[in-house]
Amino acid sequence: MISHLDHLVLTTAHEQDCIAFYTDILGMSLESFMGGTPPVERKAFKFGKQKINLHIKGREFEPKAHAPTPGSLDLCFISSLPLEQVISKLQGRSWPIVEGPVVRTGATGKIRSIYLRDPDRNLIEISEQIEG
Repeated sequence: MISHLDHLVLTTAHEQDCIAFYTDILGMSLESFMGGTPPVERKAFKFGKQKINLHIKGREFEPKAHAPTPGSLDLCFISSLPLEQVISKLQGRSWPIVEGPVVRTGATGKIRSIYLRDPDRNLIEISEQIEG
């Protein structure tokens, strides 16, 4: 019945810091679009064929999650770069890695991962596929 994930919603209490993290640190594109009823300008982070819609705490769009809470997400992204390059980029930006590299099991097999936190303290896992 379900084919794939189209988007998810991230609620932030720190809009500008959040935008800087997902665009400058993770390299996603910021998109503005009109949505909702009545239509209002919204923001999303695009990467690959997916996106993360952005809600600002206290100004969420309806309908919304029952209890939208900054810092409650635990997300895993597969990198388009080798993990060592990701680590170097994060170190160059003085962004702390809280764990890793470690081997984990992803949706399609073994992955090698690092963990960091975004400005709202969401747990962000960045991984590369392990062959074999």
